Amino acid sequence: MAWEELEAEANLVLGEIDAGAENRHALYLRLREALLQMRAYGMPLPGNLVRVERELEAEFGGPPETTEE
Repeated sequence: MAWEELEAEANLVLGEIDAGAENRHALYLRLREALLQMRAYGMPLPGNLVRVERELEAEFGGPPETTEE
């Protein structure tokens, strides 16, 4: 996915959070996924999105646990 698409997705999630969306946890997971992809490609991370990600991590008790198979 191109950087512009990832940033657009992350900003869309941020807009939904700002609008008071009900399922903040699902939005957190979407934001986290977009930022993880950006990190994986070595893309610069917008500071406002990282800040929101950290705030949501604190709200939901940290990043989701991964299961290893």
